[in-house]
Amino acid sequence: MRFPRFIDAVSRRSGLPPEQAVAVARAVLQTMAERVTGETDDLAGRLPDDLDGYLAGPGSEARDAAAGPADFLRRVGERAGVDEVSARAGTAAVFATLREAVTVGEFHQMVARLPRGFDGGVEPRPPAPYDG
Repeated sequence: MRFPRFIDAVSRRSGLPPEQAVAVARAVLQTMAERVTGETDDLAGRLPDDLDGYLAGPGSEARDAAAGPADFLRRVGERAGVDEVSARAGTAAVFATLREAVTVGEFHQMVARLPRGFDGGVEPRPPAPYDG
């Protein structure tokens, strides 16, 4: 899956405009990279095409890998410059799109490396199937 299609799917699922969908997708991936246990190179290898470049960015700060779901969403909102509702909808949309972009096993491996209690499982609005 190419980056523009990924962002289009995130935008449709979350109801966010494409520019915000880009910011939220990047924030989710960067926050995932901070929180996963193990190497981010392994995580990058599981992401579709152009998305692995969003796993790190200038000024990324190391965060407590044990931080919970609320902190994850707070960090996504801060990074993306969006409110809590948009961060939640966008994060759910990113995870839903990732579920379709990688194999079931790869997705479960990604989620298993996140803090306990967080699976990205908040339902996005409106649910929209990925068409690509």
